[in-house]
Amino acid sequence: MAKGKAKVKTRKSAASRYFLTGSGKKVKFRGQGMRHILTKKSSKRKRHLRQMTVVGTPGVVKKVKMLVPYSR
Repeated sequence: MAKGKAKVKTRKSAASRYFLTGSGKKVKFRGQGMRHILTKKSSKRKRHLRQMTVVGTPGVVKKVKMLVPYSR
């Protein structure tokens, strides 16, 4: 049996939260603040919170790729 590198396990909690963009250079995720206490938040604020947030900082992208190694 050939011995090679062991497979890296995917952190499922991170896999459900973070998505790489098509190019793989940015990370998309759903922002916080839409779980509860929504009555005091304005409609505009809630509408903006529904959108996905995109982060292109190299450090953040590197960390997410370590947690989710086999995503796109």
